[in-house]
Amino acid sequence: MSDLQLGIRAAREDDAAAVAAIYRPYVRDTAVSFEVEPPSPAVMAQRIQSTVETHPWLIAENGVREIVGYVYAGKHRERPAYRWSVDTTIYIDQTRRRAGIGSMLYDRLLRVLRRQGFRSAFAEIVLPNSGSVRLHEAIGFEAVGVHRDVGFKLGQWHDIGYWRLGLASGLAPTPEPIPFAAFQALPDFVAMS
Repeated sequence: MSDLQLGIRAAREDDAAAVAAIYRPYVRDTAVSFEVEPPSPAVMAQRIQSTVETHPWLIAENGVREIVGYVYAGKHRERPAYRWSVDTTIYIDQTRRRAGIGSMLYDRLLRVLRRQGFRSAFAEIVLPNSGSVRLHEAIGFEAVGVHRDVGFKLGQWHDIGYWRLGLASGLAPTPEPIPFAAFQALPDFVAMS
């Protein structure tokens, strides 16, 4: 089966080893992530568990149930007024990039975030990274700025670009976002699976 015959589902703690394996080369071999030591499966399991209480973390599986990518959202900032904004993160198995997996994962993530009641999604991209910039702009993210020389990794300074995608519009106050742990049980989420 091809990777385009994907199943997308909510992440579970037992996905941590596969998620850590996908993430490891990005940490070890690139500046795409500013982490310098790849997190262990145990650390990744804790990250998944703490994220899915409030925000979505989605897994893409191919036809033989191999995890080939993941995407998640998290708090944009800690202060309460930021609670309608999220930061997004996506990683695809390096042998399966440019196969449409990122677009499929993001499509599902953004639909979930909208239904949860979030207003803005942000992506931070270590530059240069033309593939990530192309993906984010193709799905509607717009560049909002660059922080110069913000991280030092692999012997050089790197910039971070910031992109934003509006998930809702209007000036009226909106209800509190629905926590992902509760949203997963709703017919809206089940219908997306």
